[in-house]
Amino acid sequence: MGEHPVHALFGGTFDPIHNGHLHIARALRDELQLTWPGDQVRLLPTGQPPHRDTAQASPAERLAMCQLAVAGETGLAVDAREVFRTTPCYTVDTLTEIRQEIGNEAPLLFLIGGDSLQQLHRWRDWQGIVRLAHLVVAQRPGSDLQAGLYPDVADWVSKNQLPPSRPRLSHGKIYVLSAPPVTVSATDLRQRLALGEPTAGLLPDAVRRFIFDNGLYHGAGRN
Repeated sequence: MGEHPVHALFGGTFDPIHNGHLHIARALRDELQLTWPGDQVRLLPTGQPPHRDTAQASPAERLAMCQLAVAGETGLAVDAREVFRTTPCYTVDTLTEIRQEIGNEAPLLFLIGGDSLQQLHRWRDWQGIVRLAHLVVAQRPGSDLQAGLYPDVADWVSKNQLPPSRPRLSHGKIYVLSAPPVTVSATDLRQRLALGEPTAGLLPDAVRRFIFDNGLYHGAGRN
């Protein structure tokens, strides 16, 4: 199966997308060796997430910021299928749709955080998710992957964890990124932008300009 392009998904509200998000996307691309023709790490801005409040920026604005952030980034792209939906978007439904598009043999990856892994048993049909895709975990430094997991999830993780490498199977394994996440908070960024505080080094330059030019997050500046 190694000849098939690998498709990786990184979902989020991206409100706004920041350098921490890009760091994780690059780590996913590099650690799992997604460098073959056709390989992609797709940012997947959500529409109405089932477990979160409504985003502050509009769907079109969040999509535009994602597109600006990945411009010129090898192997990174944006998937807009969820962002304009007004009903809750469930991961298993999106993965089912993508699996139908790419076929049964192509490897499909879905990136989550360690906190999300602890709540995986609460997601709609989590067993269906891992029958459709591999999971990739961006884990906080020093945290225990097994800590706080629901027993069925912990059992699945213990049987299916692999070291980061280019996936050959289509689904059903879990990888943990070795690169620690960059601790940038979208909530903190929105507060900084609202107060006109410095954001240099936290946001891609093109995203900072877009936020300023469109007056997003009330009082955003170029500091």
